[in-house]
Amino acid sequence: MAEFLPPPECPVFEPSWEEFADPFAFIHKIRPIAEQTGICKVRPPPDWQPPFACDVDKLHFTPRIQRLNELEAQTRVKLNFLDQIAKFWELQGCTLKIPHVERKILDLFQLNRLVAEEGGFDVVCKERKWTKIATRMGFAPGKAVGSHIRAHYERILYPYNLFQSGANLTSDTKDKEYKPHDIPQRQSVQPSETCPPARRAKRLRAEVRESVFVGASALWSPSLQPQCSGGSHALKAGVPIPTLAFFLLQVDLYVCLLCGSGNDEDRLLLCDGCDDSYHTFCLIPPLHDVPKGDWRCPQCLAQECNKPQEAFGFEQAARDYTLRTFGEMADAFKSDYFNMPVHMVPTELVEKEFWRLVSTIEEDVTVEYGADIASKEFGSGFPVRGGKFKVRPEEEEYLDSGWNLNNMPVMEQSVLAHITADICGMKLPWLYVGMCFSSFCWHIEDHWSYSINYLHWGEPKTWYGAPGYAAEQLEDVMKKLAPELFESQPDLLHQLVTIMNPNTLMAHGVPVYRTNQCAGEFVITFPRAYHSGFNQGFNFAEAVNFCTVDWLPLGRQCVEHYRLLNRYCVFSHDEMICKMASKADVLDVVVASTVQKDMAIMIEDEKRLREKGVTDSERVAFELFPDDERQCLKCKTTCFMSAVYCPCKPGLLVCLYHVEDLCSCPTYKYKLGYRYTLEELYPMMNALKMRAESYNEWASNVNEALEAKINNKKSLVSFKALIEESEMKKFPDNDLLRHLRLVTQDADKCASVAQQLLNGDADRCPVCRDTLFVMVTWRWGVFSLMYSCIYLFQDLLDRVEAFQQQSQKLLSEEMPSAAALQELLDVSFDFDVDLPQLAELRIRLEQARWLEDVQLTSSDHSSLTLDDMRRLIDSGVGLAPYPAVEKAMAKLQELLTVSEHWDDKARNLIKARPRQSLSSLVAAVKEIEEIPAYLPSGVALKDAVQKAKDWLQEVEALQVGGRVPVLDTLAELVTRGRSIPVHLDYLPRLESLVSEVQAWKECAANTFLCENSPYSLLEVLCPRCDIGMLNLKRKQKKLKEPVPGGKKKSTKLETLSDLERALSETRLKEMEALRSLRAANEVKVLSSEQDTELKVCLCQKEPAAPMIQCELCRGFFHTGCVSVPNVAQGPRVWLCPHCHRSEKPPLEKILPLLASLQRIRVRLPEGDALRYMIERTVNWQHRAQQMLYSGNLKHIQDKVGSGLLYTRWQGTSGQLPETNKVRRTSLLQAEQLQYSLPVFLWEVLQPLSILVVLLWTFPTAPCPSYAEDIGAASEVSQVQSRGAGSPPWACWSRSF
Repeated sequence: MAEFLPPPECPVFEPSWEEFADPFAFIHKIRPIAEQTGICKVRPPPDWQPPFACDVDKLHFTPRIQRLNELEAQTRVKLNFLDQIAKFWELQGCTLKIPHVERKILDLFQLNRLVAEEGGFDVVCKERKWTKIATRMGFAPGKAVGSHIRAHYERILYPYNLFQSGANLTSDTKDKEYKPHDIPQRQSVQPSETCPPARRAKRLRAEVRESVFVGASALWSPSLQPQCSGGSHALKAGVPIPTLAFFLLQVDLYVCLLCGSGNDEDRLLLCDGCDDSYHTFCLIPPLHDVPKGDWRCPQCLAQECNKPQEAFGFEQAARDYTLRTFGEMADAFKSDYFNMPVHMVPTELVEKEFWRLVSTIEEDVTVEYGADIASKEFGSGFPVRGGKFKVRPEEEEYLDSGWNLNNMPVMEQSVLAHITADICGMKLPWLYVGMCFSSFCWHIEDHWSYSINYLHWGEPKTWYGAPGYAAEQLEDVMKKLAPELFESQPDLLHQLVTIMNPNTLMAHGVPVYRTNQCAGEFVITFPRAYHSGFNQGFNFAEAVNFCTVDWLPLGRQCVEHYRLLNRYCVFSHDEMICKMASKADVLDVVVASTVQKDMAIMIEDEKRLREKGVTDSERVAFELFPDDERQCLKCKTTCFMSAVYCPCKPGLLVCLYHVEDLCSCPTYKYKLGYRYTLEELYPMMNALKMRAESYNEWASNVNEALEAKINNKKSLVSFKALIEESEMKKFPDNDLLRHLRLVTQDADKCASVAQQLLNGDADRCPVCRDTLFVMVTWRWGVFSLMYSCIYLFQDLLDRVEAFQQQSQKLLSEEMPSAAALQELLDVSFDFDVDLPQLAELRIRLEQARWLEDVQLTSSDHSSLTLDDMRRLIDSGVGLAPYPAVEKAMAKLQELLTVSEHWDDKARNLIKARPRQSLSSLVAAVKEIEEIPAYLPSGVALKDAVQKAKDWLQEVEALQVGGRVPVLDTLAELVTRGRSIPVHLDYLPRLESLVSEVQAWKECAANTFLCENSPYSLLEVLCPRCDIGMLNLKRKQKKLKEPVPGGKKKSTKLETLSDLERALSETRLKEMEALRSLRAANEVKVLSSEQDTELKVCLCQKEPAAPMIQCELCRGFFHTGCVSVPNVAQGPRVWLCPHCHRSEKPPLEKILPLLASLQRIRVRLPEGDALRYMIERTVNWQHRAQQMLYSGNLKHIQDKVGSGLLYTRWQGTSGQLPETNKVRRTSLLQAEQLQYSLPVFLWEVLQPLSILVVLLWTFPTAPCPSYAEDIGAASEVSQVQSRGAGSPPWACWSRSF
């Protein structure tokens, strides 16, 4: 089955409080729209929330049981057919099992119908149409499905169809002996004596032998002989019927009722219903085996199967529920069925599942519905006066509300108010308690009346409706698609037990509409509008009928329709009309006019029918009889105007339409009972006519007064008199009366203004504001009221007309300026009259100002922001429609849409990951530049593109410049490139290059720097510029003297400029500072100062043994304050913490660092410092070698032995006895350095000491041999030559 497609929605109305005050006026207002769809939904104002007055615990009911797949007409036809097939085979001892074809259940009903449409089994077999039938059933062709379908049809349906046609009671045995061997193909295997069928036949014969003599007469009684009813079940003539004597003589003879032969006794079957016997092969179609269960002969089978079906209806549940227990059951069912909480199940899902369930025979879902619960017994959901529910003071308005369903049927505007009986469901509301899938079937209301349904609480109720004009079309479609149902129940649609899929009805041209009624909403159905639906879940609804005056013609038409269907009426339409006619003087005039027309039809029909020849008559008060005692014997119509009855049938009567159906007595014996004579009916109708004509006369007077010419104008008093007459006679509050009141109010205003002018108060008191229409009314109205005073405000009217002309001229322009409009409005202040042009001028002024604002704002594209456009659009939305405004609004909206699109796109391009290419962003920027607006993201994107271009230009300039790039420049480019939201091709290469440089710096730092060194790599590699400043800093800190300028001068060298300065200015100063420091430290020891004044070591305390001397700065340090080398390792050179700045790696370890830096081809301060340091080291080695081989070594050794330091130390040894060990260690170390270090040129002091100074100022250790020195020097020269001989960008550009 195709998926359910919801029909279109019906109209939904949301009345204002003013419209909601009168329900019948509102329904009359919406009727032209709503009756086109049959149903409509009304949402009350949000504050209209009546209390729920029903007692939840005391209300109890027994619901109806609904099996969903029995509700749908076509599905029920299928189920009925399957029931017939199952019954047919069950009566023959077989159990029906529906076969599967292609993994789905075979639709036997469709198969049977298609075969019948194609001409029957024989025609389909002869013309080989089984494949065609399989295709029409939805099976894929080419899979031999046709042969399977044929086999199933021949096995299951063919015998049933033969039985239905009567062929199984007639065999071709006339005038010839029956030969079972004539059908060997159907009897291919004879059963053996030991098989179950044979045993069954013997058992049957034994039973017959035992009882034949006892009840032979009973066996052959006429009641058991085949009855020749003339139909298809009649026996063929010529079939031998055994006589009693023959039976007594041949007791073993048990003959077949069809062939008359007693042969093949093992194939004889005995009917379990009538004890007739048949050969299995004589049956048509023949049976291959004897059935195992009970078996019925064809005659008994026909008798059972042809019994009329019981009328379909809903069963009552076995359990009685309260609202609480029913709700618990309903919620549990829905949550279990959908496997989710009830409030989370979508209504669309429930709707599709409902129509799937009612259309399938495979699934049997049963629900319960508490329908038609009388509110009179259990109380209405609305509060009523005198009820058990006590309302609060603020809720008393709901007691008398017209939308209270207890009040609506009996209100003055409802004609049902004239019916005295309390009709449950029509005048008294019915209650409905629903659960998921519980449904109400297609039906129209009794007497084709209106109905209104209110959902008090709970889950929604889904409705479907068809308009009244399509009622007969819907009935025809249902009769066409399910004729079998209407054959047994002609009034099926009046039983409320049948639904049909709205999609099916719509496919056949029936207009169907739907809606979901939620809690607190009304659904109104219109006359003769078929409607149905189902509940989405547990809910509580209340419904009642009502009839407006426009229903009266339809009500009489419905009674005529009921008469044709022999359907009971709920009330007597004629009785209601007569009761309304008896109160003609108080009827609404519109109602009176309509009732008069309906009564005229009734009198005409009654006059014609009373001429049928019944002469005897009497007056009968039919209204005093119960309705079931005054119903027509034939058509079931409730009689009121007249009826005919006969003494031969007391208590029975007929209407005048069915006099001939009363009895067979002659007409003169009949008696006519009448309620009114024709003479009494005419005055009643005339009273209605007079009531209607009084309104017509009044309406004519009103129209005459309103349409009078200038000279015949009515006075204000006459207008007020007409209004008083309408109120006294209770004329309807229609458009005419409302127009009369409006004109009277305008005339009253006219008189008031005229009186002000006559009294001369117009200058002091401004004239009342009014429209130009009323001003003109003043002109013509005053002619009749006070003609002599017209000149007093003629000037005012002339100025108004001049203003109107000027306004019309200005308003005719396409776009007048705001200044001109404002000027014209200023003129209107001279006369205090509210003219229609004023409102239009104000509207146009707002439009003009807005357009000028748009033009001014849009003139500068660079300042037109998105917020400006949104502001203009928001302010323009409230303006009245105008071409120029709409055009500007459309342009603004289009510009805003495009701007927002490109602003969002630019923002996304900026944030895109991975980043977009420059070319795509340039293209986007070109598009954005075409937009005449300021886009923040577009500006940012444009700025990013420009930055990307500048960055690429700088990178390309570096490549073209021919210089080795500086690390700081590259790092700055990388940092800038990362911040630019553009994909830059060079950026990954630059990042890789900077990473290589950083890795090189880390490697160099690991090579040179000591662990936890406070110095940077650049400070270690460069000449020292801070020698001797430590003590100075300490003194400054001790004295707490402020640093000049307020800032501490930094000695770190990180940039190339710093490096160049350090190399140029401190190269020579390093040695000078070191010499000065050495001299100062030696002077401290050799001076004659007291020990208490001498400060040494890191702690700056007086000397105390043991102490050790730094070979570089000659400072003395306590061995407890510094780390002292192990004595077991032999004499070693010791440096103090101030002088020990690096790890002093060997030269052969440093040269690869310089080579790898040359391969990177990036210039950085550390690299230049390393190159400079290596050059100094190599130069020092050359000079040391020269001194070693110069022959002056003996001279140097002599001077070392007789140095000033040694002599001075001897002289002070007595003064410092604890320092002798320190002194001797220093001398020993100096002697070792004399032979292990190369001789250096003496410049100031002892040559060996100076050599040590020079050696330990280098961060690296010189090569230990001359050959290695020469090799190192050559390698450095080669590295330098490679750096100088190749282009700066030769290697670096390739690394990108």
